[in-house]
Amino acid sequence: MTDRVGESVRVFAHSNTLLVSHVYNLLEAAGIPAELRNMTLGGGAGELPLGECEPEVWVKSHNRERADALIGDALTGRSDAAAWHCPGCGETLEGVFEACWKCGAGRP
Repeated sequence: MTDRVGESVRVFAHSNTLLVSHVYNLLEAAGIPAELRNMTLGGGAGELPLGECEPEVWVKSHNRERADALIGDALTGRSDAAAWHCPGCGETLEGVFEACWKCGAGRP
């Protein structure tokens, strides 16, 4: 079965609500509207099937491919961003960082 245009699809689920929230924030920051579901159903585990109690992140089906790529990159630590030099102190930083760990200056 294929996704219908405009239909929401689950792109991530995990028992760790902090990780689910991180993925949600990552997608929102990338301009992909996302929805959190089941964030408070953990207490129902045992009464409800475990797979239906896990916190989840959902997006519209047309955003699925991009969301999957961003989530995959984030969970494996991959990034296309190039390393950069801090304008405040000259420290060399990996591309995934938006602020200098040494002096706190923002990425140029």
